[in-house]
Amino acid sequence: MPDNYGDSMEFYLERALRAPKNDPLPLVPLMTQASKHVGIVPTISTSFYPPYLLARLISTLDLMSDGRVGCNFVTSTALRAAQNFGLKDHIEHHTRYEMADEFVELVKQLWNSWEADAVVADEERGVFVDPCKVKTIDFEGRFFSSRGPLNTARPAQGQPVLVQAGGSPQGRAFASKHMDVIIAAVGTVEEMKAFRDDVRDRVAAHGRDPDKTKILYQITPIVAETDAQAQEILEARAKAKDPKVMLASMGSLFDIDFSKIDMDEPLAGLSTNGQQGTFKRFMAMGSTLREIAQNFRFGIEGVAGSPETVASQMAEMMEEAGGDGFLIAGSVNRRYVAEITDGLVPVLQRRGLVRKAYAHEHFRDNLLEF
Repeated sequence: MPDNYGDSMEFYLERALRAPKNDPLPLVPLMTQASKHVGIVPTISTSFYPPYLLARLISTLDLMSDGRVGCNFVTSTALRAAQNFGLKDHIEHHTRYEMADEFVELVKQLWNSWEADAVVADEERGVFVDPCKVKTIDFEGRFFSSRGPLNTARPAQGQPVLVQAGGSPQGRAFASKHMDVIIAAVGTVEEMKAFRDDVRDRVAAHGRDPDKTKILYQITPIVAETDAQAQEILEARAKAKDPKVMLASMGSLFDIDFSKIDMDEPLAGLSTNGQQGTFKRFMAMGSTLREIAQNFRFGIEGVAGSPETVASQMAEMMEEAGGDGFLIAGSVNRRYVAEITDGLVPVLQRRGLVRKAYAHEHFRDNLLEF
């Protein structure tokens, strides 16, 4: 629970900001049962999860869903989160990413501790698993160690889809080495292009195919019947925007109490052990907190109009910047979901920008196809 704003949990609880949060992993089977083709990606922390436990959980979920599960890796930013897991102080930012790199390497080795054809299910010979095809991994790292193998079977996809959203140099280095999907929370087409060019260069430097690492940009489109209606909604939301909510939210990512800083005084001397990439963008949005609160965007905002207009705006951004898709991050209520699925998506489909059907059984194969 954050208590960064006003040195209290009060603001966060009253505004339902950062809490309550359910654990995502138990929700995965429910979501896969209620869907047929889409991939489901829960988030876990590499700073606090035991790698073996995570590898077994995701492998189990991937088998239960017939290959439709991924995993979003975060390093966790908040001191209060670290204290929930017995740490007095949070792990230093760069060290968290060194741990994450080792964590993912260990998890991948555990998934590969069973060969693809280890399960033979030979009833005549009375053999379920070929013992020669299940091996220990004997992993010894700086932060983690594990004998292995997993005591559950290899994931249905072999390796579930790996996702990460880090904007700092360390986050980009980590993502480019391991990830199938990288999420970028940038605010302009120029930032989109710069992010993509940088990450693709990093992926190639690791000997990986940049076309097989999918880059998604976070976006919050407003879709309405007409452009005029969408602009009215956009303007109304801008007027209703409470800078305290944004500052409290960002403060929880940086472990900074912005309530103690004069909104109109020049900022100086601030640093964080939290989200470095986001902090750098945040500080570049103005010289005072008031300016930053007015200018900062966590992802692409301001895209608004009829379904045709929004589709055109998204297509133009993608054509100019390059990339593979968008992560839509609007309010998850029935109206907004319908505006996207019944309003925007059919237009994108008609233009050939979104698929109309899934050709493959597994999440990974569908991801790489489009």
